[in-house]
Amino acid sequence: MTVNTRAVYAPLLALAAVGGLLASFLGVPATWVLLWVCLLLPLLGLVARWSPVRSGAAAASLGVAAVALWPLPLMWEAASWLEACGAAAFWALPALGALAAGGYLRRQANRMRQAVRDGRRDQQLELARDLHDFVAHDVSAIVVQAQAARFVADKDPEQAVRALERIEAAGLGALASMDRTVHALREAAGARSASVPGTSELPGLVERFEGGVLDADPAAVRGLSREADTTAYRVAVEALTNVRRHAPGAGLVRVRLHRAAGGIELSVANSAPARGAGGLRGLGLRRRSGTGLAGLRARVEAAGGTLRAGASPDGGWRVCAVFPAQEQPLG
Repeated sequence: MTVNTRAVYAPLLALAAVGGLLASFLGVPATWVLLWVCLLLPLLGLVARWSPVRSGAAAASLGVAAVALWPLPLMWEAASWLEACGAAAFWALPALGALAAGGYLRRQANRMRQAVRDGRRDQQLELARDLHDFVAHDVSAIVVQAQAARFVADKDPEQAVRALERIEAAGLGALASMDRTVHALREAAGARSASVPGTSELPGLVERFEGGVLDADPAAVRGLSREADTTAYRVAVEALTNVRRHAPGAGLVRVRLHRAAGGIELSVANSAPARGAGGLRGLGLRRRSGTGLAGLRARVEAAGGTLRAGASPDGGWRVCAVFPAQEQPLG
């Protein structure tokens, strides 16, 4: 059975303090009492650092009293009350200093634990956003393609087969996204993680999107920092997901990555959907869609960029993210 030595600090200090007080007033030689007082100081620090607050406060009060009052029996007859109070205050200083040192170490340890908890919570939120940003895109593709296959299965089996192929590709993409999430969890435990997707995967992303057209400038891709590169891909995934959810009748969705006056610009614009096919608010990233516009804007701003979203002149919707161009291109 293991013994928690930290639990005995407070009782040990209380017993030592009572013993020191009794020794002082029973006439034990001052040298021995002083040595005993010197042993109380590290105990005070240990209690302030490790003991529970309630028991530690009681034991610390006894310890400070024992240290402060030990010289009083020696000067009881010769000194005035003012001198006795001064001596007690003088000897209380090292006791309070030991408590302050232990309390500071306790506070620093608590702040470190809180920082670890905050880091873990942030990591959990990051993983949740990853699941939404990547997996939701592929799952929504599976749903849309399955609905389309159901409607055309009898009339056009060839179209149904193509829809099933797209469902297979979206399913594989969802599995890959979940695999990256698992690797991220393993990385937190010390294992190596898979690379985070970036704009290099835009061609495959747009190719799986019906009606999608990609216009990417290689020089613009090389001008993105690693963080901006990943964030740009997330913007594209989120925008395409919302087109599929809320503007399924859009005949054309153009994804463009190019250099602009403000830096490197990624835009996702969909044409107006066919009448009766659904509204245009989907690309507006409504709050119920998951991370929402606020969450996406926070990601872009964290990467040093800006995000705009709004209706386009042709009746469609456009999302535009601009990132600063880096001096050293990605290797």
